[in-house]
Amino acid sequence: MNVLVSGSTGLVGSAVVDALTAAGHRVTRLVRTEVAPGMAAIAWDPASKRLPAPALEGLDAVVHLAGENIAKGRWNAAKKAAIRDSRVQGTRVLCEALAQLVDAPKVLVSASAIGYYGSRGDRVMREDSRPGTDFLAEVCRDWEAATQPAETRGIRVVHLRIGVVLARQGGALHKMLTPFKLGVGGVMGPGTQYVSWVALDDVVSIVMHALSNASLAGPVNAVAPHPVSNHEWTKTLGRVLKRPTKAWMPTPVVKVLFGEMGEALLLSSTRVEPARLQASGYTFRYPELEGALRHILGRAA
Repeated sequence: MNVLVSGSTGLVGSAVVDALTAAGHRVTRLVRTEVAPGMAAIAWDPASKRLPAPALEGLDAVVHLAGENIAKGRWNAAKKAAIRDSRVQGTRVLCEALAQLVDAPKVLVSASAIGYYGSRGDRVMREDSRPGTDFLAEVCRDWEAATQPAETRGIRVVHLRIGVVLARQGGALHKMLTPFKLGVGGVMGPGTQYVSWVALDDVVSIVMHALSNASLAGPVNAVAPHPVSNHEWTKTLGRVLKRPTKAWMPTPVVKVLFGEMGEALLLSSTRVEPARLQASGYTFRYPELEGALRHILGRAA
């Protein structure tokens, strides 16, 4: 296939590009920088709604992963606007361009997030669960809605509601390694809040599965089948690293240090089940947290 990938330099995007290339597919990158001669890339500027639709002709599939990093820096009005616009406006610009094509791609796999559900305690969230009402939930709802032009054009659209991605080279786990290795890692807030996680290798495999499985359309929860509490997460990581985990960061301290971002990413509880993914026949490479961590960190049992 000829596959267009946005967000191709990010944690997930770079791994997806590598997997597609290794599988023999032709990858074209959607980038916000100047394209050098001979580079397999298309330049766009979602902020100014600039994307030359004719350059998209002949694509078989699109993997759309672009978006502002939500875990970098405290949230203020400007940061929240960047988080929203990079997802909602960027997706709308891309999908409006795809809708204009004579030869449109058959499938669009577009990133979303489990933030769609908001903080819901220990209730199990499936793809048909209603959305939450906080900032991230509203962003995810509008992010998914922005693909409507592509759906109207007849493109099969898959919304991957991705959980906390585990990888050594980036993301949440990468940030945790230093304090945990120093023996100062510990529970955040009450510790009862659920973390719905997924190994990077599985995210990549899920993208490939969604591209090829014509039965998948609409929201698909991209999370491992066994979410854990923050307390269990903490103890498991400590056990894998063979380090103590007696530290504790109380809820008020999390709020002071990280603000709204900390409440949304560290204290919220989202227990998500990958119902549609499993029903489609997908088999997880790393369904259990400890096995995933040992593989990622190279720590034998």
